[in-house]
Order: sequence, then structure tokens, then C-alpha cells
Amino acid sequence: MRIQPRLNAIALALLACSTAPHVSANEAQASVREANTLVPAQQTRYAPSVFPDRVTLLPTAQPATSHNVTWRTDTSVKHTIAQIAPATASPGLHLNSIELTGSSISHNTPNGEALHHRVTFKDLQPDTLYAYRVKGGDTWSEWHQFRTPQAEFAPYTALYLGDAQNAVLSHYARTVREAFRATPHAKVMLYAGDLVNSREDIHDNEWGEWFQALSWIGSTVTQIPSSGNHEFSSDDDNPIRHLLPHWAAQFELPNNGPEGLQDTVYYTDYQGVRYIALDSTEALQYPDKAKQQADWLEEVLSDNPQQWTVIFHHHPMHSVSKGRDNPPLREFWQPVYEAYNVDLVLQGHDHTYGRDATAHQGKAASDGGPVYAVSVAGPKQYLVSDHARATMDRVGEDSQLFQVIDFEQNELRYQAFTVTGELYDAFTLKKAADGSKTFIEQQPETAPTSCANPHKPKPSRCWNGTDVIHAPAAKVTP
Repeated sequence: MRIQPRLNAIALALLACSTAPHVSANEAQASVREANTLVPAQQTRYAPSVFPDRVTLLPTAQPATSHNVTWRTDTSVKHTIAQIAPATASPGLHLNSIELTGSSISHNTPNGEALHHRVTFKDLQPDTLYAYRVKGGDTWSEWHQFRTPQAEFAPYTALYLGDAQNAVLSHYARTVREAFRATPHAKVMLYAGDLVNSREDIHDNEWGEWFQALSWIGSTVTQIPSSGNHEFSSDDDNPIRHLLPHWAAQFELPNNGPEGLQDTVYYTDYQGVRYIALDSTEALQYPDKAKQQADWLEEVLSDNPQQWTVIFHHHPMHSVSKGRDNPPLREFWQPVYEAYNVDLVLQGHDHTYGRDATAHQGKAASDGGPVYAVSVAGPKQYLVSDHARATMDRVGEDSQLFQVIDFEQNELRYQAFTVTGELYDAFTLKKAADGSKTFIEQQPETAPTSCANPHKPKPSRCWNGTDVIHAPAAKVTP
């Protein structure tokens, strides 16, 4: 008897399909209802509760011996508590665990007031598997496992993801999940900013979708994010953008950046690779902050014993998309990159793909300059400029991508894959003992991807990203 209403509903759905007329692509496109999340209006999907959620593993400056963890609960959970133990095959993890206390940040959103908790795991042993859990209200999270990096360089794999921003659960989720499926041994995940959109709708829903898309991967693989312009917002009466509170509440980072920028500018040394996050949004708003970061960066690079150096920030040094350019970054930052022989610069913002090893002031990577890469992981897709097509080694549009970076002692291998698993771009850097590098081009012999949307929302844009969530099928047939 209980299944009868469901059978009736199925019958009605089948009847509707059998009588539905053919719908053309134009009609389907015209009926798209734009939205940025899968949460219907007036529905609450991501309210905080006594159950810990958004558990995130984050680096300190020296993650071989310490890591940060953050999570969220409702405000009834007054105490910030976590437990950690060397991981063993036995379920008795609690027998060898230690309990730590931390702090929390209150943050009120339309989904309810939350406490964002943070604890630092200190005095860890390098290259050791640990298990940890975090406390909610009279309950715990599941036990999460992670392995600390080795204290010295050893080969490993990192993942790099460009902008997610729009339709994060609907469309970006498959990118991050396919990336991890392709490289389940990855030790870190790098983000080039614009993790969410933060413009319309409820921002906390967007972050809820970002964490849901990442799922348990975020609590077991070290997350290394940089901020983008969509982590910032401006007021109606003040065009200057300010960092939104979700960022600092959710990401406890090394806090070793220049004065006033510690939330978004930092470095961490992970198993022989120095990762440096810069804040290009603030740099483009304030020339003095661009110079401040350049001066700090020079200090960080002048005393750098790591085998490889990767810088990541949001706005590209050399723009790929139509109508975009960021001269202050070339003025203040690029000379420092080249003077200190940075290996790789990872960027986002342009919602296209571009890789450039030769266009920076006419130098090749072997002459002491970095390789620059721009990528996009989400569905918001722009069009490549004519200048980028003429000057860059590899470009692409209308493709969601992820990048796999393999570090060896004297070799860095970079591969960009589409979300469906095709190799789209690749190169290798070989580094000699004196620091000189040889660049080896390995891109596949396929034509660059181009926009296939016949109904482009703007002359410079292939997809809005918000136009794909509720887009109907091009054809509806009986």
C-alpha cells in the first residue's frame, strides 16, 4: 500500500513524457532559469548543527611537523576539541590519542549563526600516518587519516584547480572528484582563487556546495588555497573590495605573510616544495600592497632551501581572455619571479586555459623565468583573446580542467586534463644542479578546444556558469 503513491507519480511522469512535444535547442535555451546553487529559494540546506561539518586539513608553514584543522558547528557547541593519534589498523585509536583544544570564530549567515573551530596539531612526526576527529555537540566527526610530508624533498604529486565559482555542486563537483580519482595519491590540492561566487544568493549555500563537492577529500588531503576577487566584495557606497568573512573563518593558514595580508598571503614548505600564495585582488586595488607583497616575496625567495618553488595567485600575469590585462602584476611581481628563478606560476580568473613559457619578456623557462599557467575548473567559461592565441604555447576554452603536477628531484612534470580525462597539455622541466632548467614541450597533437555554445551570453563569454544548472535538455522526446 505504501508504494502506490510513488507508482502513481511515476505513471503521471511517464504520461507527461509521452505527450510532450519536441523542444528545440533555441526554446530550451530561452527557458533556462539562471541560479548559482542547487538550493531552491526559501529552502535551508546548509544550516549549522551539532554535527561537525566542513572539516578541512590545512598547512602550517612547516606541515611536516604540524597541521591545522578547521570545522563548523552551531553555536551550542561551546568548546573546540579535537583528538589525534598515530593511525593503526586497530579501531582503538582513542587509546593512543591526545586531546587538544582550540579556538573558534562566530559567523552569522542566513543559514544560521555558526562557530568555525580551529585546532593546530603540533609536534607531529614527518612521514607518519595520523588519524584525527573533531568534536561537535555530544558527538564526534568520523576519524580522518592523513600522512605528514617528509622533512626533506621526496617525490610526490600535487593537484592544481582553477576557478570553481559558479554551479559548484552541479558542475564543478565532477572536476574535483575526477581529479582525485585520477590521482588518489595526491598529497596537496592547490586553488587559484574564486572558490565560490559571493555575489547573489546566499553565500553560505555556495560554500556549503564547495565543501560538499570536495567531501571527505578536504579532511584528508592538505588544502592550499589562494583568494580570488570573488572571495572579496564591495559595498554599494564603496567600490573598494574587502575580504568576506567566510575566508578567515574557514581557512586557518600559516599567518606568515606581510602585515595586514596574513589571511591571504603566506608560504608553506611541503616536502621540498615552497608554495607561495599571493593576493592579486589587493595588489590590483592598491599599488602599495602590490609592492608590499613584492618586497615580502623577495625576502621569502632569497632564503629558500626548497628544491622547487611554486607561486599561485588569482589574476594572471599574462591574460588569456578577451579584454583583460593586469599590468601592475608585471610591474611589481614579474621581475622578482625571474630574478629568483621561480619554477611555476599557477593562476585563474580568466575562465579559459592558457600556458605560457616563452611570452614573458621574450624569455624561455631555461633562461630563468617561470612557466605560467591559467586554468578553470568550473562551468563559467570565457573566450580566448587573439593576442593569447598568437603568443601562448597552449590555449583552450569551453573546457573544465584539472592539473596534475609530479615533483621529482630534478624533474617537474605538469599535465592538464579535461574533466573527462583527456590529456590537454603537458610539459616537463628538468633542473640541473646549478638551478638552470630545460623546458620540454609535450602538449598533445590536438587542436585547441573552442566554444561550442551557439547562444553565447556575451561576446567575450561562452557560458555564464549560472545558465547551466536548470538548463533543460535540448530535446524532449516521448
